[in-house]
Amino acid sequence: MTRRLKPGPWLVAVFCLAEVLGMWSNSTFPALIPEFRLLWAINNSEAGWISGIYYAGYVAAVPVLVSLTDRRDARIIYLGSTALGGLAAVGFALLAEGLWSAMVLRFLAGIGLAGTYMVGLKLLSDRIEGPGQSRAVAFYTAHFGIGVGLSTLAAGEVMALAGWRWAFGAAALGSLAAFLLIWILVGPDPRAATPPERPNGNALDLRPVFANRPALAFVLGYAAHVWELFGLRAWLVAFLAYAYSLQPADAPPPVSPTQLAALVLLLGMPASVIGNELALRFGRRPTAMVIMSASAAISLVLGFAAGLPLWLLGALLLPYGFLVMGESSVLTAGAVAHAQAGRRGATMAVHTLLGFGVGCLSPLAFGVVLDLAGGAERTLAWGLAFVLLGLGTVSLGLPVLARMGRAPAARGS
Repeated sequence: MTRRLKPGPWLVAVFCLAEVLGMWSNSTFPALIPEFRLLWAINNSEAGWISGIYYAGYVAAVPVLVSLTDRRDARIIYLGSTALGGLAAVGFALLAEGLWSAMVLRFLAGIGLAGTYMVGLKLLSDRIEGPGQSRAVAFYTAHFGIGVGLSTLAAGEVMALAGWRWAFGAAALGSLAAFLLIWILVGPDPRAATPPERPNGNALDLRPVFANRPALAFVLGYAAHVWELFGLRAWLVAFLAYAYSLQPADAPPPVSPTQLAALVLLLGMPASVIGNELALRFGRRPTAMVIMSASAAISLVLGFAAGLPLWLLGALLLPYGFLVMGESSVLTAGAVAHAQAGRRGATMAVHTLLGFGVGCLSPLAFGVVLDLAGGAERTLAWGLAFVLLGLGTVSLGLPVLARMGRAPAARGS
């Protein structure tokens, strides 16, 4: 007999652990961009394509997979997607030989993520109702950052020990572990057979979500947030590798670029939880706007600071990582809270579709700016690329939250 967990802290913990394990291959390629640029003789734009195509796969699949959770048991979708993610990681380890094969396999891996991250959030939010739901969502979304951070760390460590193919092979084991956790400990949703909230009409009709202005405000704010966040995640290790090359040769840094990047990315956990607690106290919209303003301000100067002493660069980078990840749970919880009855899955589909759609372009745009501004060996190029990330927040995130926040339905959010 398998033991199914009941709603409560242990169930939240299992979903968070499965999320982290299932994302083991998430940052394996971005963490190894310096290696692949040399190995495959690809430029920064091509590296951006491979990083971005992962989220393009996510975007292509998520409207169908997440919307169908309003009509089908999300557990089945989750398990199948986790298996696909693991197979894509194995395929990359065995078959990737250059730009095109890497893009195909990372696209498939992105489809796997589409059926695990947001579908997992739907699984969890359907089982945790009431006041505890917001905190459960915050903890779950916070663990996305932990998954990214540990994926980055593992990629660098395994690469150093056994090479890049083993880094991807090891990542596939995380997907297997996530599959087993959900299969054994999380039972089918008993409401799947007779769900009271199931809407009439086409499950894939997303138009009612776009008409829901309170939810849409947080969805569009999330898209701006992801533009900045995914650009940072995709290029952080490569940026640190460049910054390390500018350090004095007689003072080797105590940690590697992937280790420092993992530390920055792991700040997503406390940042997301603290951001949610601040939002519960001061309101989601004002909290998100303050955090977004601070992160955008740092992004405008970060790239130009590559030549600073490492301790000083770290003192700038660590707060930036904390801030840029601190609004994720605020915006996601806001979208979930304002979703219409029976449209939670569809709302989450639009939320992740727009967010990750923008996110798949961000790594590519970052790489293009690097190439156009002279390449990854120039501080000016890095400075302009990070400015591009901050402009997304300034031009979309802050205006849309301010404007929609004035709508009567959105006040107090």
